[in-house]
Amino acid sequence: MERPESLEKMKQLCRRIQDAFRELQEDLTPYKTERFYRLAPMRLYTLSKRHFVLVFVVFFFCFGVSTLIGVSGPKIISENYYNGLSLSTNASKSGPFDLQSPLLSNYNQQLWLTCIIQLYSSNLSWEELGVKVELQGVMQDASVMRISNNVHNKNRSLRCAAHQQACDEIIVLHLGYLNYTQYKINVSFRNLQDGLKDKIKNVTFVFKMYSATFSQVEIWFRFVFVVMTFIVTCVFAHSLRKFSMRDWGIEQKWMSVLLPLLLLYNDPFFPLSFLVNSWFPGTLDAFFQALFLCALLLFWLCVYHGIRVQGDRRFLSFYLPKLLIVGLLWLSAVTLGIWQTVNELQDPTYQYNVDIQNFQGMKVFFLLLVAVYVLYLVFLVLCACSELKNAPYTDLRLKFLTALTLLVLVISVVILYLRFGSKALQDNFVSELSTHYQNSAEFLSFYGLLNFYLYTLAFVYSPSTSALYDSQLKDNPAFSMLNDSDDDVIYGSDYEETPLQNGRAIKASAKYQDESGSD
Repeated sequence: MERPESLEKMKQLCRRIQDAFRELQEDLTPYKTERFYRLAPMRLYTLSKRHFVLVFVVFFFCFGVSTLIGVSGPKIISENYYNGLSLSTNASKSGPFDLQSPLLSNYNQQLWLTCIIQLYSSNLSWEELGVKVELQGVMQDASVMRISNNVHNKNRSLRCAAHQQACDEIIVLHLGYLNYTQYKINVSFRNLQDGLKDKIKNVTFVFKMYSATFSQVEIWFRFVFVVMTFIVTCVFAHSLRKFSMRDWGIEQKWMSVLLPLLLLYNDPFFPLSFLVNSWFPGTLDAFFQALFLCALLLFWLCVYHGIRVQGDRRFLSFYLPKLLIVGLLWLSAVTLGIWQTVNELQDPTYQYNVDIQNFQGMKVFFLLLVAVYVLYLVFLVLCACSELKNAPYTDLRLKFLTALTLLVLVISVVILYLRFGSKALQDNFVSELSTHYQNSAEFLSFYGLLNFYLYTLAFVYSPSTSALYDSQLKDNPAFSMLNDSDDDVIYGSDYEETPLQNGRAIKASAKYQDESGSD
């Protein structure tokens, strides 16, 4: 009895799927003995010392040009100061203060209202201050709209240094996106004790928003980085098209992941923030940035570990511990960002570092994860340097990545210190960080640093034009001794490990020449 034709076709389809899955699994599985000549050759192997110097010079030049363009660019934050006592209806130091924001557009992106209290004497160190805020929106036709749940009561900590008469700036409210062309805000202080009221000299309110000129600059430079990243990604993928995926080195596999994530980090959807009055584009941008930065952290762990355990990269023992550490870092960062955004939609005066009781616990948890990551990375780097310091070609990969990454980290720490000073580890939060930008140089330095770092890695890890020919010759040990280039002599040859291997290679070459002569 013949089987139905449909059943036979179904079995053939299943066999084809199994064969395709088996081929894909073979492509993704590295060789157990992953030697340099079995991998897709990297341009790194063909660079001389002069070329390495030129690579670092070009990296510094591109980073320096982007920073200089930023220095000459516009100021990021636009500020408008108002004397609170002149705005108070009864000239009272506790308010109410009737404030009206400047005219706003989508190019202003966000709005902050901060308060600076000046004292006659500076012997006050800390005081609990109640703040009542009422918010109204003004439409383009000058009609005033009452925002739902527009009255908010919050407690803020008033901290004053002993040597300064002006206390620390208090953030009254923050709007992540602008629904109205103008806002009317009524602010008053509650539970203001008579002793503190007598010490207040002046109350200053400051409206802060993104400069419209900077927003236009940001759009153009993000667009330039998106285009450059797309071109680099296509060129890198095109250079690897001649090689099977299982012939790719671990750095090349990771670059094929990091370059598309860098494209998302530059955010091709950023112009939507100026077309749509919604919280979604800003949240999407923060999500893409956190995803790329955590992927970069995971890349460092995997490369420094995988470069010395080639061919034995099981998921449970190799990837799972790294994914656990970096995944928790990503989860904590995204959770704080989403929590801040959701609560600000309901309450613009919300601040998670003040209004969440378990914020300190989350902060300690995040710092512990960072400490564990740093210790684990240092351990992997030391193990790789000690085991591979004499390994040909592999030590070159290790030295270049370590030198360039260390350089990028040092520059990042310097930029962070110049941006925040000694307050970098204090309880800053997502919306407050942006108010510390002073000029476009701080924006372009961060974006340019990471972009040019990935571009440099993509250049040195991509195969050269003659890579396929060279790799086929190096697969034959008889030709590997005859076709070593000057750069192979500089960096060492993989067949110079033992005299026995050298003798075998010479015998193989002589045998090949005898066979050729007899033919």
